[in-house]
Amino acid sequence: MNTWSTGRWPVTLAGLSGVLLLATLPTSASGGLPLFATNIGRGQVYQGTEWSLAVAPIAVIALSLVLVRWWPYLIVAGGLAAGWVLVAPDVTGYLVRLCLTTVPQATILVGVLGCAQSLLRRGAPGLGAATAGLALGARLFGSTIGGLLAVYYQPGSGYLAAMHAMVVVGLAGAGAALWTLRRGDPAADGPADREPAPAARWQRWRLPLAGTLAVALAVPLSQLDTSDVAALMGVDAFTLQRHPYAQVAMIGAVTLVVATGLAALGGLWSLGGALTAAVAQVAVAVPLSLATGALAFAGPARWLGALAGLVLGVLAVLSRWRVAMAGSLAVAAATSVFIAYAATTGSPERIAEQHRVVPGLLMMVLVVAAGTAVAGAAAPPLNRTGAIPAALGPLAAVIATGGTQTLQATYLETDGGTSSNSHLTTSGLLLLVAGAAVAGLGVAHYLTERWAQRQRAEQIRQEAATAERDRLARPIHDGVLQVLAMVQRQGAEAGASGTQLAALAGLAGEQEAALRKLLAGGGTLVPPARGSGGTDLRAALTGLAAPGIEVAAPAQEVPLAEVKARELVAAVRAALDNVRRHAGDGARVWILLEDEGDGVRVTVRDDGTGFAPGRLDEAQRHGRLGVAQSMRGRITDLKGTMSIESSPGQGTEVEFWVPRGI
Repeated sequence: MNTWSTGRWPVTLAGLSGVLLLATLPTSASGGLPLFATNIGRGQVYQGTEWSLAVAPIAVIALSLVLVRWWPYLIVAGGLAAGWVLVAPDVTGYLVRLCLTTVPQATILVGVLGCAQSLLRRGAPGLGAATAGLALGARLFGSTIGGLLAVYYQPGSGYLAAMHAMVVVGLAGAGAALWTLRRGDPAADGPADREPAPAARWQRWRLPLAGTLAVALAVPLSQLDTSDVAALMGVDAFTLQRHPYAQVAMIGAVTLVVATGLAALGGLWSLGGALTAAVAQVAVAVPLSLATGALAFAGPARWLGALAGLVLGVLAVLSRWRVAMAGSLAVAAATSVFIAYAATTGSPERIAEQHRVVPGLLMMVLVVAAGTAVAGAAAPPLNRTGAIPAALGPLAAVIATGGTQTLQATYLETDGGTSSNSHLTTSGLLLLVAGAAVAGLGVAHYLTERWAQRQRAEQIRQEAATAERDRLARPIHDGVLQVLAMVQRQGAEAGASGTQLAALAGLAGEQEAALRKLLAGGGTLVPPARGSGGTDLRAALTGLAAPGIEVAAPAQEVPLAEVKARELVAAVRAALDNVRRHAGDGARVWILLEDEGDGVRVTVRDDGTGFAPGRLDEAQRHGRLGVAQSMRGRITDLKGTMSIESSPGQGTEVEFWVPRGI
């Protein structure tokens, strides 16, 4: 059972509440964060407190990525900030407005993606993928139901009232779930497979570092004017003044390259997931804008279409075939785009200008569904490395921003103007690329999981083989090897009588029969404890008493499970054999049995020659496994403990402790 399986539904409630809050915040159709690189005019120099307003969102995003295990608090804090934006729409100053919009959106976004990572690790891949998809889908939905005008310039509109209600419901749901997760959520933090330090520390910090540096690109890029870009690219500044969109495309190309490199800093899975989500965001921007324009005067059709696409995308990633479903939706959305381009003879803007409801609605449903499904299907492969919040959040947003800016170069007409709708086919091609990318990511994830399963199976097989080898080694050591050692000792004695030789032959015959039975799949080479019946440990150990061996035991019976009693007696026999072979002539042995209630303790002490530290390790390296297998191995299998104390000339003390529970 997955260790994070408990608390799944509070996590889901908090994630859905965060998605609802995301939908209330104004955003662009591309679905990326409203970064400074695209929202501030080129060459604008920050002055006074404007610098703090520019750096504040970057600091908040960095803090959110570092504190992703506290994602429920991030959602609640972002929701409160979002509520402030809605109740104070007349805040003056563009930078202040932008800061108050970016901060809650980034905080809630990281919180929702942290929730998705938590659900995946709690054994709910469908819910986790759906939550990650909704993080993008909610922003696509929000871009169709009012945008900035409804929030800031129409305080009495129905859109604003609906957003107020969504904020209240979202905060209520997030607050209710926060109580269960008030101590944080370790399931959402860091890589799933902990690595040894210092690799674990680097793995923990490189993703927040990559996401923060990517977002920080906005500040220096927003300071570039036309002459700076011209000098950077080695072109004439007058040319850029004639073609301002070429300047935007150049800055976008720089953003794209640097952000992609930073995504690679987070690892290959981070790079693949961020690129896949970013391509999907870039691909849906123009079709969604076109569909929104076509449904501008169609009443509730606009938000109903976006909602239908959102539901369709979520249903796709909830299934176990989410990768195939996401790819299919991307192909379907691309097909609708190509049909719209062909049906309008290369002028798809007519759909928006003439307010064609049916094609606009169909396009909106499919592109929203494709964007949601692709982002959701890209999440599970990132779960192991803990890259979901950084890769699908800031990294994908910055790459999408750079890609959207770069593509503006493809929209240039011969007269120097732009017509993004006439190049709708670019979006169609990118939708196909997004479908192929998520399919490749899914195949790579599948192959990696299969390889990991084979590795785990091989490890289990090796552990089972080792356990079986140890199981066979103990009875062979205690039976066959002991008899052979006895044959060697007594057979070497001059004048061995015929009776002694006959006894040795009888022992050898018994061990041969027992060994054949063991190899056939059952039995043991160790004779049962005399008089113990497998239950009275006191009787079994008392039977070991002999000249030179004294046994001290309680007056009453010491009951123990039959298997445990047999194995413990065998370990004591192995200790006595070591005394006979290594303690020297005339060594005496004392066996002490203690009944401790929850377990039994047996101490075997001799007054022999003892041995130096390191002798046991040397014996094990040379294949002498009396202590390692016959003694320590048996006690370990019984969940007990064993200790050995010895020094040269001071004898040896071996102590066994075995729990009584079965």
